[in-house]
Amino acid sequence: MLTLIRNAHLVSPDVEMENASIIIAEGKIAQVLPVAPESFSGKIIDAAGQYVMPGFVDVHCHGRNNFDFCDGDAEKSGVIIAKKLEEGVTTLLPTTLTVSKEDLKKAVKAVADAPKAKGCKVPGVHLEGPFINPKCCGAQNPGFVRTPDVAEVLELNDIYPVRKITYAIEMPGAVELTSALLRKGITPSCTHSGATYADFCAGHAAGLRNLSHFCNQMTGLHHRDIGLVGAGLLHKEVFAEFICDKLHISPAMIKLVFQTKGPEHVVLITDAMRAAGMPNGNYTLGGLPVIVKDGAARLAEGGALAGSTLQLNVALKNVWEVTGLPLKELVKSSGYSAAVALGLHGIGKIEAGFCADVVFLDRGFRVTRTMVDGEVRFEA
Repeated sequence: MLTLIRNAHLVSPDVEMENASIIIAEGKIAQVLPVAPESFSGKIIDAAGQYVMPGFVDVHCHGRNNFDFCDGDAEKSGVIIAKKLEEGVTTLLPTTLTVSKEDLKKAVKAVADAPKAKGCKVPGVHLEGPFINPKCCGAQNPGFVRTPDVAEVLELNDIYPVRKITYAIEMPGAVELTSALLRKGITPSCTHSGATYADFCAGHAAGLRNLSHFCNQMTGLHHRDIGLVGAGLLHKEVFAEFICDKLHISPAMIKLVFQTKGPEHVVLITDAMRAAGMPNGNYTLGGLPVIVKDGAARLAEGGALAGSTLQLNVALKNVWEVTGLPLKELVKSSGYSAAVALGLHGIGKIEAGFCADVVFLDRGFRVTRTMVDGEVRFEA
């Protein structure tokens, strides 16, 4: 059956069009029109002037609604996958933590077994750790840090596809891991790292083009060694993943990165933990106690930021308010840039031939409807 979305304020990469119409056929965008057709036989959805954007892509999310993918429970993982629709996410990479080999297998198996038919698309998982620098753990558990081991990654990949892995490029064997991951179609990314610029360059030569939660738990910019932050700014082709909650990154840094790299090389992420969508209180992350106060999640011991409670629609709203850039530019960072970085085809644009993954937002960026492959899977 054909579906017509009419009266849409369409926002897609490099396109902004008021009173637009979108025709969907067999789960794909068939046509984008400047006006509604005079006659139409099929389902009609009136957007009533709301923003209609490509569905968001979150490549770094640990959980929400008091569940975490590392709980290793298929039903709980399914709840997260479904609840992410409420923030406009249509493609998700469930993200693990630095935990034991057994718990990693359990977490990945739970994602494989999770019900997904009414939730986001889940093309694979993101392993954050365990091959990180033990001196740069942040909220990761240092007790489970280990040296890079491609065999462990491939064993997990056999359970459910691994699409991305975050590790420290300066660790022994990490450059070799980079090349091995790329040969398997897995995106290598660096953070939780004390890498020098020279370390980055060695990884870059091997194909490293991604930096996870940019600026957080990585070497900062210094005039004698520009570190990973400087590397991300200097090498514009490198994708910088950004937690734009105004806590992990200051508004001035948000402006600087978007101005320097452009939205096409910024990937908005949530890095959300189990407290996302929940009230303030006591939670855990990777077995470590976390206190959430005023929306900020911090380790009970030491006070380090422990992921976020951010939602993707709020992240987009934040960067729009901070940068003042046009939405047709910023919307690249909420989906299409992630798709390009990870080689996910057919998502991130409202354009003929692309998947009909669509989010409707009111002028306050509240999500009112989310569609996956042309099917309404969430409605406020």
